[in-house]
Formats: sequence, structure tokens, C-alpha cells
Amino acid sequence: METVKHECGIAMIRLLKPLDFYARKYGTRNYALGKLYLMMEKQRNRGQEGAGIACVNMHQEPGREYMYREKADGRDAIAQIFDAVYCKQAAANDEPLPFAGELYMGHLRYSTTDRKGLVFVHPFLRRDNWKAKNLCLCGNFNMTNVREVFDSLIEQGQCPRIFGDGYILLDLMGHRLDRESERNYLIARSMGLTGRDITQYIDSHIDMANVLSTSMCRFDGGYVVCGLTGSGEMFSMRDPNGIRPAFYYADDEIVAIASERPVLQTTFNLATSDIAEIRPGEAILVNAAGKLSRKQILPAGEEKACSFERIYFSRGNDIDIHRERKQLGRQLRDSIVKAVGGDLQHTVLSYIPNTAEVAYYGMQEAIREIYPDIRTEKVLWKDLKLRTFITEDASRNDLAAHVYDITAGSIEPGTDNLVVIDDSIVRGTTLRESIIRILARLNPKKIVVVSSAPQIRYPDFYGIDMPRIGDLIAFQACIALLKERGMQNIIAEAYEKGKAALDGKIQPDDEIVRALYAPFTAEELNLKMVQLLETDSVAIPVELVFQSIEGLRSAIPNHRGDWYFTGHYPTPGGTRLLIESFLAYVDEHKGDVLNFF
Repeated sequence: METVKHECGIAMIRLLKPLDFYARKYGTRNYALGKLYLMMEKQRNRGQEGAGIACVNMHQEPGREYMYREKADGRDAIAQIFDAVYCKQAAANDEPLPFAGELYMGHLRYSTTDRKGLVFVHPFLRRDNWKAKNLCLCGNFNMTNVREVFDSLIEQGQCPRIFGDGYILLDLMGHRLDRESERNYLIARSMGLTGRDITQYIDSHIDMANVLSTSMCRFDGGYVVCGLTGSGEMFSMRDPNGIRPAFYYADDEIVAIASERPVLQTTFNLATSDIAEIRPGEAILVNAAGKLSRKQILPAGEEKACSFERIYFSRGNDIDIHRERKQLGRQLRDSIVKAVGGDLQHTVLSYIPNTAEVAYYGMQEAIREIYPDIRTEKVLWKDLKLRTFITEDASRNDLAAHVYDITAGSIEPGTDNLVVIDDSIVRGTTLRESIIRILARLNPKKIVVVSSAPQIRYPDFYGIDMPRIGDLIAFQACIALLKERGMQNIIAEAYEKGKAALDGKIQPDDEIVRALYAPFTAEELNLKMVQLLETDSVAIPVELVFQSIEGLRSAIPNHRGDWYFTGHYPTPGGTRLLIESFLAYVDEHKGDVLNFF
């Protein structure tokens, strides 16, 4: 319903045989480049604000480029990039072609920090005259302690050019890569090597596990960090809690890495069993000689793989995700039956396009088990090309109401209940300004909006674009109930504890903010959310039905990252940012939410 911007997409390819092998076998010298394009297109769902690619040619002669990068901004970034690359190849008069090499990296970006523009599009590149010290990075990450790492770099004497987690990661890891090169330099000297022999020794003995273990221990957050070096090292590392996803495939020709399993299945025509998941805290490493290894860089913590990946973000053609989304819909049957007063004869089921479709199938299957004649219709159609960019509020709200269109005559006016399922309800703005209004045109007896996800009560700080707690309709409902019942003291207590936690007087604890919700049941919050969604133009009764936390864990047992629903953050940085977000909200609304302040 509401477009929630989220974590990015990554794609990597390492060719393990000489380039001529792929030209002979596959009839093209751009075998890997074509595969990279396909992997990125198949992950377009993960980022449409910008994209970039990089390539390393390990056998280029001195004096010629061997590390290539191309980036573009905007929704058509992928097309721009590959058009530019093929144009450069067509214009090249020398050999080998630009962007023809053994190592490839691709990235698709969604901004979750309001930092936009080409400078923030991955990959990030650090140049040096020594091949081993060239570093190219991209990733699917949001680091929660960037300020602390930034300050530590300054204390070391460094001067970072840009404040952003990607650039700071590049600076820190680049520094550690320099130290790794120097370590090998000293070994080479002790062996009596000189000149180019030292360089060749360094290039063939870089141990990226050393670099990663001394870099990533400094960061708190959810991440998959990927990199290439000029000397031919490739790596991808996942955070210790497994918050962000990553999968890989390897045979005797290639190693390929992507954010989603179906991307690898489709691109390389693989079975599900051919693909492995990178484990929490683990790195997949391919050295300059093409040797693949898996190394545990940081100790694995409590596994907290993002459940929103399964509910909403990832492509639904992963067989496990497909099964889980159907189960999420199935588990809502009893709540739906209760919401329509048991009158399934006069109920029509539908969904809000497009990501709730699989949960919709599960919902209707479950209801048909008790009422085989339940009616189903596609009552809503989404106009993907309509843009609500007009700045005047009244005009923008009017356009928002037309992002969706209805199937007129699909229900019996005044008689049928209309049940529509969505994957989540975040801010409630699209629901209020568009969905409810347009569904009301069908004049149903009652509108029941079903969320296959639980109530989103807390912001995310690991790569999803919902960082302000005050934007969440569940939080707005909580604050409204506290005010109505004269319980502002709970807000005041949480505020004082939050300040004490950030001042170092007490231990930061997510219970500080979770206490706000403690007085209320989920049903009470549901009712208040409905009131907040009411508009003068709609007189039809509306009810909200949410997935329970227990239902979520039953349907998605292996992805326990549920902090946006429960408030239990997997890392200290997330807890600290939660408290900061709450304090910022109260500071902005003191006169309204704390009338005795």
C-alpha cells in the first residue's frame, strides 16, 4: 500500500577461467557483463534511485586502465549504465575491451538517509598506484554508529572527505588494506625479494580476512558488505546477526553472489539446492588465484534475519518466501470471519496491489475451507505511472486518491462486506488519503483492511526507510490514547529515562520506549488507528485486522528480526537510535503531548 524504501541490492561475479574460455564456450566476450545486467534487472525491486557497476581486469598491462566503474542516478539507472558501457566498448580501439575482466560488482540503491545524488551511489572507489591498495566497495547496509567511527578516524589523524557510512567504511577498510599490504611487504623483504617481485608477492598474498576482521569489528548495524581490489580479491560479508540477506553459488567457472536466491536461480539456471546462504558474521572470499573460501570474520550473534524481507521486500518467486506469505494470509482467517460478523455469504475478498497478492491466495484458501463459495474480486488497480509531485497539499491529496482505481460493480452496494489484504500498514497516509476513499466508492456495507504483518510500532535503523517514530500510525495511536486517558506521565518518564540513557547515566534499553505501549492491547490500538484514519467524506464502517506476533513467528520461523513490531533491537546501535528518535519526537511536540512540561 505505502511504498517503503528499503535495503539495496548487490550482485557479484568472479570468473575462474581465462576470458578466452567464456568467449569460446558462450560465444561472447561479455558473458559476465551480460549476467551482471540480468542479476541487476532481477533485483530492480531492491533499488530504483541509482545504480552502479565495477569491473577489474587482473591482467592489464601497466599504463592502461584495469579498474572500471560506471554509475547513474534515477529510475532508469541500469539502462543508462549498460548503454554507456557498451558505447565505450564500441568506441575502444585497444585490447582488452573496457569492462572486460574477471571480477564484477553491481549495486542498486534506495536511500534511507535522505542523502541523494550520484556521489552517494555505490560502488565507492579508492584509487592507488599499487594494485593491491585499490579498493571498490558496495553493499546493502545501514550502520548505526557512523558518528563514533567517524570520530575515531579523526582521532587517528585521518580526514574523511564525506560523512556517510559508505565513505567511512571505505576509509577505514582502505586504511586496513594498506596495513595488510605493508605486512606482506615486510615479509617479502625478509625473503630477499626486490622491485616487482615484492609487488607480485603482495598482490598474491593479500588476506582479506585480516582486513575484514580489523575493519568490521568497528561497526554496528545490518549489512552485507562487498568489495573488489585491484589485485583481484573479491569478498562479501554478512553482519553477525544476519539482518541483511546474501546468497552465493560456485562451480568451476564462476562464483556469483546476490541479495536474493531466485536471482541466482534465474540467471544461471540453478536449482534451489545449488545455492547457499552466507552465514551471519561470515565472509565469502575469492583470492587473486581464484580460490574460494568461507571464513567466520566475527562471532555470530543471535540470528535476527529481517522478517520484512519475507513479508514484503524480496521477490515472491522464492519458493520459501511464497510459502511463508501464503501462510501469513491463511493465519488471518479467524480474525477476518470475526470482523465480518461471520457473514461470509455477503463478503468479497480482495487485495491491495501488488505485493499482497500471495498472502491473498493464502487468505482465500483458508476461508474456502470453511465456506467454499466465498467470492473474490480484484477491486483495486494500481496506476504505476501516476505521480503525485504537485506541491500544493490539496492538489497532491487529490492526486493521491487516484493512484488506485476500482472495478465498478464488483460488489453488491450496501450488502457486501469488502475485505482487502495488504502486506503492512506503516504511516497510514495512503490508506487515509487514497485506499479507504476509493474503496468507499463501491459503497460496501463494511470495509475490513487486513495487514499480513503485525502493527509496525517502531522505526527501523538497519536499511528500511522508516526512521521517524512519529511517522508511524501505531505510535500516533499510542500517544493519542495516553493523552486521552491522562497518562502523559508515562511519556514524561520515558523521556527522562531516554535522556539519562544517552547521557550515560543509565544503560540504554529498548524497554524505555516499549513502556509507552504497555497499557494498551492490540485491539485498543486498532480502534484508535481507525479513528485516526477516518475522513469526513467516508461514512462506511472501517475495521483493521493485523497479524499477531505469534502468527508472524509461526509463518516465518527462521527470520526472527521483528524489532519494528516488538521494539527488541538486535544491536546496541539500534536501541540508541530508537531512544534518539523518541526524544526528537517529544522535543518537537512537547506542548502537545506533555501539557505539563
